[in-house]
Amino acid sequence: MLGLQRPTPQRRALRLPLFPLKTVLFPGGLLPLKVFEQRYIAMVKTCVRDAQPFGVVLITRGDEVASASGEPAASEAPEFASIGTLATIGDWDMPQPGILHVRTNGGPRFQVKSHALQGDGLVVGEVTTLPDEPAVALAEAYRPLSQLVELLAERVGPQHFPDPRRHDDASWVGYRLAELLPLPLSIKQSMLEINDAAVRLSVLRKFLAQHGLL
Repeated sequence: MLGLQRPTPQRRALRLPLFPLKTVLFPGGLLPLKVFEQRYIAMVKTCVRDAQPFGVVLITRGDEVASASGEPAASEAPEFASIGTLATIGDWDMPQPGILHVRTNGGPRFQVKSHALQGDGLVVGEVTTLPDEPAVALAEAYRPLSQLVELLAERVGPQHFPDPRRHDDASWVGYRLAELLPLPLSIKQSMLEINDAAVRLSVLRKFLAQHGLL
């Protein structure tokens, strides 16, 4: 049980660039990105230079890409969820001019307090980080979910799955299932916003049972 204890970080106020996407990044997860818009290439370069994270938020209405002009107006900024996840850049590569391949790692969750659209279309947010949910050991009733995570990990391959693996950690198992299962994005977002590992696992187990997967 001692191995599951996590420090409880204080809430931190940050100002950081936001990357609205049609995906949900979970704490401890991996998110590869193909970046080609100039505003986000510049964002990535700045984050690498300053060793700073950016925020990934789920688009709830609108598009990921800019208009044909490449200079979106303020009205073209997508609507996005208020809870997101910090992303730190692990590896990056530029296989050809104008295209960046970036591998990011999910960190703490945050809540967007306010945001503004810059002239280049980049969204900058004033955010507050959220504490990690309490560490809870995986209950025996949810052991099949841990086994399913391992099966899914084998299918996606080790290069696409985060290490270390913590199959006794209820939060870790729930986050990994939520990101790997073909859930609607709205459900994935709700799994991110839940602050109770047991509730998250219960919802996921119900979904699997309803679809004959458990």
